[in-house]
This record gives sequence, structure tokens and C-alpha cells, in this order.
Amino acid sequence: MKSSPHELLEKVRRQKPVVHHLTNWVTIYDCAQVVKALGAAPVMAHAREEVADMTQIASALVLNIGTLTVDFIEAMKVAAHSANQRVVPVILDVCGAGSTRLRDRKCLELLDAVTIDVIKGNRSEIARVCGETATTRGVDSGEVEKDLAVLARRLAQERQTTVVVTGKEDIITDGRTTHMVRNGHPLMARVVGTGCMATSVIGAFAAVEPNLTDAAASALVCFEIAGELAAERSSGPASFKQQLLDALYSLDAETIAKRQKVFSKP
Repeated sequence: MKSSPHELLEKVRRQKPVVHHLTNWVTIYDCAQVVKALGAAPVMAHAREEVADMTQIASALVLNIGTLTVDFIEAMKVAAHSANQRVVPVILDVCGAGSTRLRDRKCLELLDAVTIDVIKGNRSEIARVCGETATTRGVDSGEVEKDLAVLARRLAQERQTTVVVTGKEDIITDGRTTHMVRNGHPLMARVVGTGCMATSVIGAFAAVEPNLTDAAASALVCFEIAGELAAERSSGPASFKQQLLDALYSLDAETIAKRQKVFSKP
């Protein structure tokens, strides 16, 4: 990567970009708080009547279909069209793809209607968006037999986008360059909202770094190192969540350099 994760984190802290969200109602507060802890500025405007105007002042747009409705998807299209006009990066969390036919259909509808710059999901969500047979257990990943790195690269090439697959080993690819991130802690999977928060962190980094593959990889490195630190200081999910925000807020260059586990492939 041309810029280190810490350099991009400092860029977020210095520039304080506005990150506009149309996101999951279950985790909306957590998404706002994690962006704020980073030093960026979250905004959560969902009304179709104002999303285009709000996107005009943003440096990134995060869409998350976790609590989708048909009307909500239409508002996402309006916001994304506005972002596309300004060449503002659009990040789509395909939360729950593979759970229902409506969710699968609306994911593809968004991808066909607007330019999505980063597609993010867990293993079964991304596999389903790729057209594979995969079942997501609500919003938790199901089993996938296919090679996710191959599927992600194919999807990135077909959609001309960056694809992020989260899991024990994260895969980030634009179809040409692939980064693998092996940071994080199992306790992150026991806290509702960490996946949505990761998407918001990607949005903040994408707001300051044009290379979206580097931005997404750096975002996950920082967020997941904060998860490792939080796990060391907590006794369970409740204290972990508090410690996660504190760890992200105080993350420094020395800690990132010592702990980062990111590997790049041409």
C-alpha cells in the first residue's frame, strides 16, 4: 500500500470528513459513534426529500441494507445518484444478502442503478451477490464452499469496484490488487453492530483516500487492531464495546505498526 494505515488514520483525524449514512436502524448510533471516535463527522439523514442535498456536503456515502424497506432503497438510489454526480465514493454493505429474495433483489437493483465504489459483506453475503448459492443466517455468515478470493476478484472486475469480504481473514480487492487483513478478535463477532461499524470506518477512510482498496484495507487494519486492544481490556461484550471506541480514539502509529497483519498480492 502506498500509504500506511496510520497515515490514513491521521488524514481522517486532520480532515474530519463528513460521512453521510443511510444505514441500519439497529446499529445507527454505533455507526455514528465509531465515525465520531475516529475524528470524522457522521450524518444520518434518511428522508428521500433531503438525501441528495445532504450528500452534496459529504465526502463519502455509506449505504447499509440491514433494515431495508422498498422506500428506503429508493432513498438510497437518490443519495447515490447525488454522490455519483460529485464523484463521492459510495460504500454499500450488502447486509443480509442471501437471507431473503427481496434482499437479494434489492442488492442487485442498487448495483445496477448507481455506481457503487465499495461492496462490503461477509462470506455468504458476497457469494450471494456473486450469484452463488449461499445462505446467510439472518445477518451472520453461512458456509461457502467456493474460493472467496476468486469470487471477490471476479465481482470487482465485473462491477469495476472494490470488494471487501470480512471474516477471520478479510479480503479486499479491486480485481487487480488484493489485500488480506488478519487482525481482529473473536469477541467482535459477539457484539451486535461491529460489521456495520466496520463499513462506516471504511467510509471515513474512503473519504480521504482515492485508492479505495488501500483505504478499505487500512480501515479494517485500524478497526480490528482496536478490537484486539479492546478484547485485552474487557471481560465480555458490554465492556468490549466501550473499550473498542476508546481504543480506536487513542490508536497510534507505534501500535498499528507493531500489530498490523496486512498482506498484499499483485
